[in-house]
Amino acid sequence: METTQTIVSATSDSQEIKQLLSQLPKTVWFEEYDIYQQHGSWYLAALIESTLTTQQLFQARDDDIIIATPPKAGTTWLKSLIPSIVNCPKDGDDVPDPLVKNNPHMVVRTLEISCFNRNQNPDLSTMPSPRIFHTHLPYNALPDSIKNSQCKIVYMARNPKDAFVSLWHFTNRTRTSFQGPYPIEKAFESFCNGSHPFGPYLDHVLDYWNESLIVPEKILFLTYEEMKRNPKQEVGKLASFVGKSLANDGELDNVLWRSSFDRLKNLEVNKTGSEPHTGLAYNSFFRLGTIGDWKNYFTPEMQQRLNQIANLKFEGSGLDLDI
Repeated sequence: METTQTIVSATSDSQEIKQLLSQLPKTVWFEEYDIYQQHGSWYLAALIESTLTTQQLFQARDDDIIIATPPKAGTTWLKSLIPSIVNCPKDGDDVPDPLVKNNPHMVVRTLEISCFNRNQNPDLSTMPSPRIFHTHLPYNALPDSIKNSQCKIVYMARNPKDAFVSLWHFTNRTRTSFQGPYPIEKAFESFCNGSHPFGPYLDHVLDYWNESLIVPEKILFLTYEEMKRNPKQEVGKLASFVGKSLANDGELDNVLWRSSFDRLKNLEVNKTGSEPHTGLAYNSFFRLGTIGDWKNYFTPEMQQRLNQIANLKFEGSGLDLDI
């Protein structure tokens, strides 16, 4: 079992970061992770530094594709789907499938975790176009180069109740057997208060939703639930948005098969090993991939409380997350 220290890289020793952290509101998440609030959102300490580095150093190209998600809202799926769309083989073509030998989180790297982690400055200029990156950053923390370029942003949101349960299970994977699962009641309190990494969840979702209404040609807003209900329709929309329209049902079926949960979960590459920047086991990214698992964990009181918070937050926005 991985230890909690490996969920992200250790806090920087730089005096500038230490001084910044000393000035930010702080709380403890899951009893052991210090998280800090900056510009309304909460971050693990190491991600404060890497977020600043990402903002300063990442230079977006006009043909980049940026996947943006809050944690546990379909990140792994989009990291599988979009490369499968971009590299979809035409009839008779023999195109290697990168998902066979690499976990999706290695196929598409997360800017603030695996690109600019601990003040690294990798040379991303040699990557072939279109480059595909991912970020968990809230909209207001995106690098200006992403906002000001013509690159495409694909955002996916999820019913907050399922997102919470998935996050709870996922983070429990970092705890030892001696510690046992973190009490769901305490985790739920943090989620409702918005004090969790990249939270508040509802603000993260609403900000991208509002921006997608302003610039729909730049930001495609998807929901996990609609993707599960109507995969062909939604993947067709996604392909068209990134400029890679699928020519026929055969190509569409191939993309859906390559990126399917069952296929990825059973690939050998995803059964063993760990993501090198976080230490998280590859198999921890493949639990259920379903809709409505929250019903197995929520009390009526929990359901009522989160419903009220979400409905109040989204009131008048036109956003529907199957709440």
